[in-house]
Amino acid sequence: MAIRSDPEGNEIRALFDMADFSEKHILEIGCGDGRMTARYAEIVEHVTAIDAFEKSIQRAKAILPDTLRDQVEFHNIPLEDFAAATEPAVFDLAVMAWSL
Repeated sequence: MAIRSDPEGNEIRALFDMADFSEKHILEIGCGDGRMTARYAEIVEHVTAIDAFEKSIQRAKAILPDTLRDQVEFHNIPLEDFAAATEPAVFDLAVMAWSL
């Protein structure tokens, strides 16, 4: 039997209660396997999702639905390195849902 995380949708509902994600440019820090990313990506303009663990990013890329591939980019990089190596960018919202 497969384990399904948060079948009631409490996590995504809590995120939506905190901020309006509609048509926003999102930076997701510590995206892990992209489980949360895929749950909100269809309503945003674009997601840049980063995580320091290569296996997590590989999994995130593998499970991302094809319909979201133009909206989401995954990077295997820690936040500090991402900030140092990336040109300044403007994000409407930064998300660290379960990164702590």
